[in-house]
Amino acid sequence: MTDRDDAARDRSMWSDLDRPPLNGAALRRGLVRAGGLWTDVEVVRRTGSTNSDLVARAAEGRAGEGAVLVAEEQTAARGRLDRRWTAPARSGLFFSVLLAPGAVPVARWGWLPLLTGVAVATGLSRAAGVDTALKWPNDLLVTVGGEERKAGGILAERAGDAGVVVGVGINVTLRAAELPVPTAGSLALAGAVSTDRDTLLRGVLRSLEEWYGRWRAADGDPGPSGLQEAYAAGCATLGRTVRAELPGDRSLTGEAVAVDGDGRLVLATAEGVQRPVGAGDIVHLRPA
Repeated sequence: MTDRDDAARDRSMWSDLDRPPLNGAALRRGLVRAGGLWTDVEVVRRTGSTNSDLVARAAEGRAGEGAVLVAEEQTAARGRLDRRWTAPARSGLFFSVLLAPGAVPVARWGWLPLLTGVAVATGLSRAAGVDTALKWPNDLLVTVGGEERKAGGILAERAGDAGVVVGVGINVTLRAAELPVPTAGSLALAGAVSTDRDTLLRGVLRSLEEWYGRWRAADGDPGPSGLQEAYAAGCATLGRTVRAELPGDRSLTGEAVAVDGDGRLVLATAEGVQRPVGAGDIVHLRPA
């Protein structure tokens, strides 16, 4: 690549003044500290998937717990059930973190995406001044024009025997004309008081460090750590009639009444039976 190519690429990073690039050096100075969770913060301009990249780095021994990989743009981002999605460069926060829960029983690692949801919602509430809600198991909801919209999602993947990579995607400045589907939203469209991505990322990662520390200190138990109660308090799915679309082209309809100790959504069916759902897509059938 020539110096001219580099200069053109640098200019393109500032072509949309509403979407300035992240400052990787400043983020490292603000987040990486002795005794803290975050050990490295790297910002890349473009990649396929931060989750895939960080899983590969962990497998090669090039990343340890506390590594954070942030992309200004992802070209092959993945959600649950291997769904693909894209977003304009610098329009959101697209990042993955590597966690190594250590002595926490593996059976409790399933709480990590729910923990991340609580941490993201808490961090954004503080930093963006926007009310957020959680849709079980991994969606972040905001209100736009009186309607619930999906503004983010979470995907957790195993990284070897000892690690988990958790990926987060949050629409920050996505404009109405850029929405991929009518049910999507962004922090800007929800009236956020700040859309400064540096500030938002710091707030989310500090919140994640706090919640992860509580959870690990309680050996991953969602009760004593306060995680189960916090998730239930922020979960927009509870108290609603929902349809769970389950593996094997099956479905189950009922009222979402609880999130149990294993992180499963408990549905009360019309037959008077309570059924836990551990995996599946949830469709909200009526407003809260």
